[in-house]
Amino acid sequence: MKKLAGSLFIAFMAGALTLAGYVLFFQKSNYIVAEPRTPLVTTSATNTSFLGNMEGVDFTVAAEKTVNAVVHVTNLSVSKPSRSYEWFYGSGRGGTPQVGTGSGVIISADGYIVTNNHVIANSQQLQVTLNNNSTYEAKLIGTDPNFDIALIKIEPDVALPYLAFGDSDDSKVGEWVLAVGNPFNLTSTVTAGIISAKARNLGQSRNQTFIQTDAAVNPGNSGGALVNIKGDLIGINTAITSQTGSYVGYSFAVPSNIARKVVDDIMEYGNVQKGILGISAPRANTRYAIENGLNEIEGVYVETVEEDSGAADAGVTKGDIIKKIDRNTIRNFSELIDYINSKSPGDTVNLLVEREGEPMEFEVILKQRQRLMVPVMGLEVKNLTEAEKKKYKTDTGVKVTGVPEVYRGYGLEDKILVAIDGKEIKNIQDARNLFGAISRYGKTVITMLNENGEREKLIFQ
Repeated sequence: MKKLAGSLFIAFMAGALTLAGYVLFFQKSNYIVAEPRTPLVTTSATNTSFLGNMEGVDFTVAAEKTVNAVVHVTNLSVSKPSRSYEWFYGSGRGGTPQVGTGSGVIISADGYIVTNNHVIANSQQLQVTLNNNSTYEAKLIGTDPNFDIALIKIEPDVALPYLAFGDSDDSKVGEWVLAVGNPFNLTSTVTAGIISAKARNLGQSRNQTFIQTDAAVNPGNSGGALVNIKGDLIGINTAITSQTGSYVGYSFAVPSNIARKVVDDIMEYGNVQKGILGISAPRANTRYAIENGLNEIEGVYVETVEEDSGAADAGVTKGDIIKKIDRNTIRNFSELIDYINSKSPGDTVNLLVEREGEPMEFEVILKQRQRLMVPVMGLEVKNLTEAEKKKYKTDTGVKVTGVPEVYRGYGLEDKILVAIDGKEIKNIQDARNLFGAISRYGKTVITMLNENGEREKLIFQ
């Protein structure tokens, strides 16, 4: 009995000491950390307060200006039937209706709306719902899959509130921004964050860059507005990086200067007119770049200069390092492409380059892109030179300059593609559009010319 009493007393005292230690150390520590008067550690010598800066930020004006100019876009499409269904019942029916949703931004009082290409892709019917719940049928004006931008139009009964494009080049890392859209069908949702990075390349294409923010963006936000605290449209929300499909801290927007150029080109020409410098640069962090010290260069190392390009005409050569373009400091290839993407053929840019340690300036007139990689099959094609037209005895078509591994062995190398499914290819823009329209469920007939000017056909299932 005495042994039992002694054990109970020891256990009681141990528990009491543990509780006292918890209260003394942990509760007191938590209280001190949460105390608002506790000094904050900063990363600069500036005597500032995070809370003080927050109190000076007012999002209400930007939110009120933006919510009525952001719309809900509904995309009705019909999925293709399975091959087994086509075999038994034919391909004329059996598709499954599908509904996709996203956001859009009104950019004119008469109903022009910019959104993402992936929001309206494969649509049979487009519907737009305004913030006041008015609903309109929309028609597609034009689209550019490369930049994931589309322009649609509704016919409103009254003048609509709209957002004017701001200058995304003027935006700064650390600047407050708002993302406005319709995540998970929740209309008129506003989230706040800062610009985390500019000219961010996601690795899908070296020719596309984004504004990165930490404003919460989720499925349904695509095509919505990214605005600064003045309510200026500086981006079109496009993508998130997530393993779950939902927001985890990073979101990306097409810069407004690029979106505006795409919209202007669609309205004036029907497609995007892209100006290029005509240079290529080695990829960062590759073995070649590391071994040659190119990763340590602040600027863009010119690896090749395309023949007959604006850069070649101006005198830019291999080995030059581009340091500035139009007085904008260039630290990497993404920043260079981010600026060039907002320009058109015929525009003039000024380059400051370093050549063998000496600064040099060049005035470059941007030219129309002469080569690109077509969608679906991934072939690299180029416009024909006058000499090639004479050699192959044709005035139209594009030359195949690169073939992915999966299509090697089909004899596509150096051939001239003149038609797809009977539709003529005049230039690389035609090639991009026709390859983009290839159906994955049927056959595709490619007509091409060999070096003797003879026609050949390839049929792909």
